[in-house]
Amino acid sequence: MSADEDARWLEWVTKQFESIAGDDKEIDLSEFKAALKVKESFFAERFFALFDSDGSGSISLDELLRALDLLIHGSDTDKLKFLFQVYDVDGSGSIDPDELRTVLKSCLRESAISLPEEKLDDLTLALFESADKDKSGSITFEELKAELETFPEVMENLTISAANWLKPPDLEQKKRQTPRYLTRSYWHNNSRKLLFLCGYACLNMLLFVVAMLRHRLGGGWFMVAKGCGQCLNFNCTFIMVLMLRRCLTWLRATWVVRVLPLDQNILLHQTVGYAVLAFTLGHTAAHVCNFVRLSESSKFTVWEFLLTTRPGIGWVKGTASLTGVVLQLLICLMVFCSSTFVRRSGHFEVFYWSHLAYVWVWALLIVHCANFWKWFVIPGLVFVLEKIVGVAVSRMGGLYIVEVDLLPSKVTHLVIKRPQFFHFKPGDYVYINIPAIAKYEWHPFTISSAPEQPDTLWLHIRSMGQWTNRLYEYFRQGKSDMVQPRRLSISLRRRRQLTRAQDDLFRATNGDKPVASNTDNAIELMMYRHNSSLSEVTSRPVEASSEKLGPAERGEAPPLTEFSAKFGENHRFCNIKCYVDGPFGTPTRQIFASEHAVLIGAGIGITPFASILQSIMYRYRRRKQNCPSCHYSWCENVKDDDMKLRKVDFIWINRDQRSFEWFVSLLTKLEMDQADEEPEGRFLEMHMYMTSALGKNDMKAIGLQMALDLLAKKEKRDSITGLRTRTQPGRPEWGKVFQKVSKENKGKVHVFYCGAPALAKVIKAQCEHFGFNFYKENF
Repeated sequence: MSADEDARWLEWVTKQFESIAGDDKEIDLSEFKAALKVKESFFAERFFALFDSDGSGSISLDELLRALDLLIHGSDTDKLKFLFQVYDVDGSGSIDPDELRTVLKSCLRESAISLPEEKLDDLTLALFESADKDKSGSITFEELKAELETFPEVMENLTISAANWLKPPDLEQKKRQTPRYLTRSYWHNNSRKLLFLCGYACLNMLLFVVAMLRHRLGGGWFMVAKGCGQCLNFNCTFIMVLMLRRCLTWLRATWVVRVLPLDQNILLHQTVGYAVLAFTLGHTAAHVCNFVRLSESSKFTVWEFLLTTRPGIGWVKGTASLTGVVLQLLICLMVFCSSTFVRRSGHFEVFYWSHLAYVWVWALLIVHCANFWKWFVIPGLVFVLEKIVGVAVSRMGGLYIVEVDLLPSKVTHLVIKRPQFFHFKPGDYVYINIPAIAKYEWHPFTISSAPEQPDTLWLHIRSMGQWTNRLYEYFRQGKSDMVQPRRLSISLRRRRQLTRAQDDLFRATNGDKPVASNTDNAIELMMYRHNSSLSEVTSRPVEASSEKLGPAERGEAPPLTEFSAKFGENHRFCNIKCYVDGPFGTPTRQIFASEHAVLIGAGIGITPFASILQSIMYRYRRRKQNCPSCHYSWCENVKDDDMKLRKVDFIWINRDQRSFEWFVSLLTKLEMDQADEEPEGRFLEMHMYMTSALGKNDMKAIGLQMALDLLAKKEKRDSITGLRTRTQPGRPEWGKVFQKVSKENKGKVHVFYCGAPALAKVIKAQCEHFGFNFYKENF
């Protein structure tokens, strides 16, 4: 920084200090903890002790500035010395194993990660043995520095939250960037949608102008009212066409998908909805102004024109004005109840029931306008036909929920007996009705099982609203008619499964590949050993004594009785009647026409990709070749009509540790399917991110992330999920992620996303920058 910048920085920090310190001009420990926003007091106390150079029990502005100057502007050695002092709890000049363990335990708490005590010991020993080069039983500063230098990303970004907290804003003027909507890449990647919207706008303008010219003798306000009315005839019909789900699903399999933005039908439906509201307000306002003009030369007042049938306006007994008022109220209500804050705030039922008013809207439009039926008749017949087909499909065959799994973060996994006639594509969704929860409500959910799975249909439903919460509580409280299987039969079946799983796991760990039919058994045992430990640990403090740990947490095979009990704790058999309407297509149907697909799921947004990944691996296995003499296997990289994919990158972003339990067994199976190296690199690469975990650029997590890296290399699996793929802390740096994807040159890149809308905007902007096609899951 220049002298001028230093002066500005000093002024800025001084103001921040004064706002925190108050009248006494000193920061005590409680104020320091609040400022740092740390979860674990260990780090606040260590930082405070090191900042408080005079040992007065409070930090002055001079002390704070000296410390922050060291952390922000100091050399790498200065920063490393500060880190070493944080880890050297007793101030002896070296770090012993117990001190390191204390620091790592605090790191785990700060990152909201729960692990067994034995795993904490393993992490401590992995880092300590790697850093203690001379085997002296303690780590010196030089040894810690040498260890950190093996992690260049740590040395590059070494800082702490306190420095960021009081770091000055960027002093350089930000370069003015071209608005995103004016960039060439945006127009290229959204060409179909933009051309469609231009055509839609031109058509509305044409209808408006033609209608105005036809009624030019009625005066200006009458012309505007008729122009808006003609646009309403079109839009109130077109808004229905955009929700003909079966027709759109069929069109997705044709060439039309390359011309029309079928994947944007929900966005277009919302756009047309707002256009209907605008034209309705314009139509009503123009008529009111016209009635004011007519009332001056007529025996009827304005209110009689609006609220009675006396003026005789309309083709059905003069009811045009009355039906118009009711239509205005209904349309405003529907638009308001369709707004994002209503749908996303746990009040989906408000949106659902208010939207059913479309039936009354269409009925009133037919009475209100003499010509509306001409626009409505053909699309209306198709709509009615779709509804009849939907009712027939949903009522054909007895569908029953046969199993339920209650997963972390209030996710309900439903296993539905799949009818023989039910065919779908990966990523499709269905509407489900469960009379035991709500007799008349239908809710859309993505199918999470693969089409190649013949007997059952999976749905993963997260509790985010009234209906989904009722569903979870219904099964949690055991109100349903649960089928209580015979205890001895279940015990025998589990005993045999466990025996087969142990045999397969033994063969796998000794270099022999388990047979395909028994791979699932080996996975089940492996994931039981990891996840039963994880599920119990996340519900108790990390400092639980080792004597209280179960055999699974100690890495031993669980007793048969424990395995059976654990299996039944959140997993229930049942026989609940349900109805399913669908399936309906989504943008993810394009995935098998891609060459390089990037699948991004945020939280429960993994659901459509669970189905897709399973289906991809089914097709991948069909391509797999095995050498009869050496048992080496590989996959032929051949493009065909079934699947053109050459590479798949799967990115899953979760907020907390337990959310990975939803699909960790599936991901483990996918990893085992790719146990052998491929000639052109791995076909499927997985990338896991945990946003609550602090990254390597935060001093409160440096040691933990280094230890997790070292232990993952040693055990060849991640300590958080049990997968071979290392879970990365924080959020992805999308620029670096897509830069790597671009350099792989595996063909045209298509990015598929399902998750929060805010993240979708960020990813879409990056896709436009790199020229990738972007698809967002929407229904």
